[in-house]
Amino acid sequence: MQTTDLKIALFSGNYNITVDGANKALNRLVGYLLRQGAQVRVYSPTVDHPEMEPTGDLVSLPSVPIPFRSEYRLSSGVNARIKRDLAEFKPNVVHVSAPDASGHRAVTWARKRGLPVLASVHTRFETYLKYYYLGFLAPVAVALQRRFYRRCTALVAPSESMAQVLREERMSYDISIWSRGVDRRTFNPDRRDMAWRRSLGLADDDYVIGFLSRLVMEKGLDVFSDAIARLREMGIAHRVLVVGEGPARDWFEARLPGAVFTGFLAGPDLGRAVASMDTMFFPSETEAFGNVSLEAMASAVPVVAAAATGSENLIADGCSGRLIAPGAVDLFADALRTYALDPALRIEHGKAGEVKSRAFDWDRINQTVADNYIRLITAQSAS
Repeated sequence: MQTTDLKIALFSGNYNITVDGANKALNRLVGYLLRQGAQVRVYSPTVDHPEMEPTGDLVSLPSVPIPFRSEYRLSSGVNARIKRDLAEFKPNVVHVSAPDASGHRAVTWARKRGLPVLASVHTRFETYLKYYYLGFLAPVAVALQRRFYRRCTALVAPSESMAQVLREERMSYDISIWSRGVDRRTFNPDRRDMAWRRSLGLADDDYVIGFLSRLVMEKGLDVFSDAIARLREMGIAHRVLVVGEGPARDWFEARLPGAVFTGFLAGPDLGRAVASMDTMFFPSETEAFGNVSLEAMASAVPVVAAAATGSENLIADGCSGRLIAPGAVDLFADALRTYALDPALRIEHGKAGEVKSRAFDWDRINQTVADNYIRLITAQSAS
């Protein structure tokens, strides 16, 4: 069987409504598969004005806004219209990317027809709960995810550390790695632009600590702002550059007096912003991979990150950045102080990260997903 023989029905919880790491990865995967001659049909909730254009054919799933997070929508299942569309498309493999209602129904639809199901894991949903005062529900969330993933034929995780978490939680006995790549045309050291920094009021000799993410609490905004406050108490001169947009922006701005907020950036503008940082500080512990860490590495910017899933497989502690225990505000501040006082060390660690980033080629990485589709289809046919 070849990649050109694949007919993939891909179910996403949010394919192009918002720009985040999971959506960018799924769209890039679909683009690669289409270029290789595969057929792909994407099923996802939609909105009138999404943040990004979808790659490939997109079929709208029935959905409702998520309470308190209206920028996202929650699918409400697979109705008769969707089932007719699936029957007409006749996929030979189903790919699900979220354990939501449509994901569950898609798995049931596929199992009834003897089709293999590959699930891609993009985030640690159970870690989000503590940021909304629901941490006590984490064991329930893990149990619900286990029920979903155990009904799938196999899983792909974005990092070995995430795969190990899934194994320990008994989510599946068939877990492969679908890593993430980096667009080196966008993210590279040559994008550094001191004139652009000056236009934002950042002097050439300012030590600029960058943050890049959607501005939501589960990205560790509290830890970031607390560590910056501690750095300020130490008397370490610095400036903060925040790239991103989200519902927690007002809260974050109030916690970071004097910081520069650029709002949402993409493409060359984003590459320029990342390369113009002196250090990337990303304390999130909810990441399954850590795309922004890889983008900073490709830009020769050292990263101070939480020692958690994803970043653990990207950053070599003390070589291309620092890995700090999640939530350890004082240790984060100490790492930032070290980089502030030692520009030569920043350059050395940035260069080491850039070298490592060269191994993350998107086409090679996405072919591993196609290979998994073929493996599962072949095994299903043989059985």
